[in-house]
Amino acid sequence: MFNLASRYTLAKLPPAETARLRLTRLEPADAEAVRALTDDPAIIEAVDFLSAPFTLADARRLIGPAKVRKDCFLGAWQRADGTLAAIVGLHLRGDHAAEIGYWVGGAARGQGIGTEAVRAALGLLRERFPNRFIIAECRPENAASVGLLRKLGFRDTGDEGHRPGRRIFTYEPG
Repeated sequence: MFNLASRYTLAKLPPAETARLRLTRLEPADAEAVRALTDDPAIIEAVDFLSAPFTLADARRLIGPAKVRKDCFLGAWQRADGTLAAIVGLHLRGDHAAEIGYWVGGAARGQGIGTEAVRAALGLLRERFPNRFIIAECRPENAASVGLLRKLGFRDTGDEGHRPGRRIFTYEPG
């Protein structure tokens, strides 16, 4: 059971395991793995707050420990070989919402890794924040991402997102 203060912070989220992945909060020691996974034109073009090229300094800023209260980035590490396959961002929005975002490394795309990682992260959010609604922002033309969200129970609200060209999806598990 979490104390009341933990319901307002993403700090100290427990790890989550799936059949193929272990999700843990990214630490400063993970910066090189984050840089290597993220410095990919397909990722940088899809995630508006990432710079091109994505440097080691950018990775350190992204996962810096000072951000963990309202924003947390989880690494989805392959259990078989310990490589970083995907990153899932969790973001508290006000007192009532949580936003989830993600990107998957090129070598792991098309294998269901993103779905597995996001499903595990949703479980962490539901456990820690049972009364918050969960949203995601996605470009409607990003068929792979829209498919992942729909598969997990998200619905396109038709509302414009905060980021240009994105729509808001809300989590409504069946």
